[in-house]
Amino acid sequence: MSGSLLDTAAVIGCPHGGRVMPATTPSGGALSQGAAVTTAAHTYIVTGCPHTVAGVPSPCVSVRWTADGSGVTVNGAHVLLDTSAAQCFSAAFVPQGPPVVQAAQRKVTVR
Repeated sequence: MSGSLLDTAAVIGCPHGGRVMPATTPSGGALSQGAAVTTAAHTYIVTGCPHTVAGVPSPCVSVRWTADGSGVTVNGAHVLLDTSAAQCFSAAFVPQGPPVVQAAQRKVTVR
């Protein structure tokens, strides 16, 4: 399994152009080029999503990640890679598509 490690400096968007970021800054654990490495234990929020359904605003507000189970952990939680499965959700918990990782940190290969 391989992919780029996600950390708090990663540039991530929802499929409609909103900005995805960790709800809280991970503390402790590991750093990648000075930014905290994120794990499946962290919560992500979405801001600025312009998505509408039939003219009614239905913005993405959160992202749920599923760690790859690669065996690489930080503080007991699996790290997130740009290849990790994820889904953006509206406030009503309606799935609205996967987030788009535009930039992530170092390449990681787990065998």
